[in-house]
Amino acid sequence: MRGGPRRPPRLFWPEKSLAEVSELVDGIRTGDARALARACRLIDERDRRAPELLKQVFGHEGHAYVIGVTGTPGSGKSTLVDGLIRLYRQEDKRVAVLAIDPTSPYSGGAILGDRIRMQQHFTDEGVFIRSIATRGHLGGLSRSTGDVLHVLHAAAFDVVILETVGVGQDELEVTQLADTTLVVMAPGLGDDIQAIKAGILEVADVFAVNKADRVGADATAQDLQQMLSLRRVPTGVSKMQGHTAVSTLRKGPEALAGEWVPPIVKTVANRREGLEDLVGAFAKHREFLTTTDAGRAIGERRRMAELRAILVQALIDEVDTRFAARINEKLRDIVEGRADPYSSAEALVRSLIDGDS
Repeated sequence: MRGGPRRPPRLFWPEKSLAEVSELVDGIRTGDARALARACRLIDERDRRAPELLKQVFGHEGHAYVIGVTGTPGSGKSTLVDGLIRLYRQEDKRVAVLAIDPTSPYSGGAILGDRIRMQQHFTDEGVFIRSIATRGHLGGLSRSTGDVLHVLHAAAFDVVILETVGVGQDELEVTQLADTTLVVMAPGLGDDIQAIKAGILEVADVFAVNKADRVGADATAQDLQQMLSLRRVPTGVSKMQGHTAVSTLRKGPEALAGEWVPPIVKTVANRREGLEDLVGAFAKHREFLTTTDAGRAIGERRRMAELRAILVQALIDEVDTRFAARINEKLRDIVEGRADPYSSAEALVRSLIDGDS
């Protein structure tokens, strides 16, 4: 009740726990694989030490370049990622891979298929590979994914590759975490229709038409190019100028100020063909993000989305903790027809704001 004794802050840290977290952060900063694995486990399991760990980690963040890789199943994402790891390692860059795996509805565990396919990199101290379960999250990414990225930033990795499940339309949250989003497509998979349905023209920063040695690869690339050219006419361009603007869009990101037009790169990942061009496209997009107002605005929006996600989760946790009994009472009222969910939710929010318990 209001005016009663206030409960202590949820994060009450004994000195021993604080020392453990500080020691773990020191291990993360030196790139110790065991410290990284333990930190990822604490975050993924939402251990009570995880919030303090993330607070300490945030002050030591580096500038890792995050590449999100998504696309329909069967397009060869994992083989492509494997080739990208090899290329970046040849440049002596430290690489981390977060492979998002579907969660079993029975055991809650992840399939770990991507880790199996990338096992040849396990002995390389410059590569860290971690699978994260989706935990049933419809966006393809669990809440812990963004937190684990902060840990990898603090570990001073040069490149972080975030490979998503490949569920298509539901998998757009990767754009909120990645600096550059790569959409992988392949001929013969119906990707042209999937692209329209999923709206990935608005998601992709770079397209890869993988398995380009197959029949239909050129047609897939041409379809993509046509859809990109018709994507939209920039603000301030009249309908009379529309045709000219479309033609200009085809010429690349430098054609219109403040515009980034996703390049289309043909690759054959299992033969490591076209991967150098793909890395070059990534570099150009990274330059766009850091040297243009439009690119910097994208970074600001990403930080805002992250803050909102953390805030929403914190509020949900607070409500679940403080009002568990009241929520169950409201639920019974709703089930038995004595209340509606909207009024019930409003009442709980008012109680939170007023400081009731």
